[in-house]
Amino acid sequence: MSRYLDIFLDGYQGYARYLWHEVTHPGFKSYFYWLVGVSLFFFLLEMVTPWRRDQPRFRKDFWLDVFYMFFNFFLFSLVIYNAASNVFVNLFKDFLALFGVTNLVEAMHHTIVSRAGIVGTTPPGRTSGITGLVYGTVRGTTRLVGRGLDAAMGAFAPTNEPQHPSSPAREAALSVLNGVWGDHLAATNNPLAIPTTLRIGGRSLSLTREDLAAHVANPRAKLLVLSHGLCMNDLQWQRNGHDHGQALSRDIGFTPVYLHYNSGRHISENGEDFAGLLERLFAYWPVPVEELVIVGHSMGGLVARSACDRAVLVKHKWTSALTKLVFLGTPHHGAALERGGHQVDMLFGISPYVAPFARLGKARSAGITDLRFGNVQAADWQGRDRHSQRHDDRQPTPLPSRADSFIVAATKAAKIGGLHSRVVGDGLVPLASALGEHRDTQHTLKVPPHRTRIVTSANHWDLLSREDVYAQLRAWLT
Repeated sequence: MSRYLDIFLDGYQGYARYLWHEVTHPGFKSYFYWLVGVSLFFFLLEMVTPWRRDQPRFRKDFWLDVFYMFFNFFLFSLVIYNAASNVFVNLFKDFLALFGVTNLVEAMHHTIVSRAGIVGTTPPGRTSGITGLVYGTVRGTTRLVGRGLDAAMGAFAPTNEPQHPSSPAREAALSVLNGVWGDHLAATNNPLAIPTTLRIGGRSLSLTREDLAAHVANPRAKLLVLSHGLCMNDLQWQRNGHDHGQALSRDIGFTPVYLHYNSGRHISENGEDFAGLLERLFAYWPVPVEELVIVGHSMGGLVARSACDRAVLVKHKWTSALTKLVFLGTPHHGAALERGGHQVDMLFGISPYVAPFARLGKARSAGITDLRFGNVQAADWQGRDRHSQRHDDRQPTPLPSRADSFIVAATKAAKIGGLHSRVVGDGLVPLASALGEHRDTQHTLKVPPHRTRIVTSANHWDLLSREDVYAQLRAWLT
């Protein structure tokens, strides 16, 4: 904070010195005296040739206009504008530095002085000499301030204390922040990074036998675990007065438990954590688990698939109870929006003069880039820059063989079958991706038609609250 105060004071004092120099050093290059001279010229011109008859020499509000002339051009900048704008610019640069977006100005400066062509690669290296020394100092200061802001942002982290539950609005804002930049928050151990937990009623469960027995009211042998989507949280399964988990508890007798995770991390990382949590939940559930069902919305379905793949690999016991997997609008083969973002990154890279701004787009989280093609395994992204995946070269990840899988997809179109219905889908996920269809048979999910459902005139979030969607869920899970 003291750095920003110094910037404010330096801006104020610097402009004050400039203004005093303008006033005390009249000359042809003085903006102050040019303003005074031009104003006097037009004042005298109006006295000689008045614009209106009987116009007084000093019309109404003349002196107020004189004040505002000097205030708008000089005093406003002296009082607040110049100093405050300097603080804002540095705050914005430091904010970008929190997410790894740094050195944009230096990169542009280096490109210009290198006289690079309009089209081509960015010149290697950084600025040198005095300029390089200045930018090096800025980088060092930015790193220090960035770490300070990382710590300061922790004050806004929600608490898991039962007596101080976080508000739904705060949870929603935190979920969006994690969805967009959650990988960076986790990598820097920022308190705003959401830990992966299982929750009931917005409160995290301590997965011990004693805690589950004390805090789970009326535990049943039929366990339902719901996994939310990108930039969302477990509380947002409640939409328009409806919650699939609570409704299935009422109508069929499941006990609903909700996954809460940082959707900005890699899907495979969240899947591994989810698998471990399910193993502990299965081991310490107060009554023997006879049936386990997982329902995933959007990215949550990919996290569920990743958890199943991990569980089979490490031979977790909870897979023996898993009977059904339900996917609601899950982008099994990616989302067009993320692929479009990747194309924009590539276009920025064509010219070295705009390439530095591609860093702004590339600051988006690992979770978002996983949605380019629907990466589920760590092998889909490890060993390379996550932004360099240009083609769908994922490892095939089949659905669990011992559980039945069900799919609900949505289209904003009124009818199924048209181009708009297939391409636009629910507004975020194309129908083919949601249905698990792929031109490569290794990636096709092969869910039988009687276990799929397409709802029309519905968007991505309508899948959480539409009556026909819930009716289909209830029929499948009964």
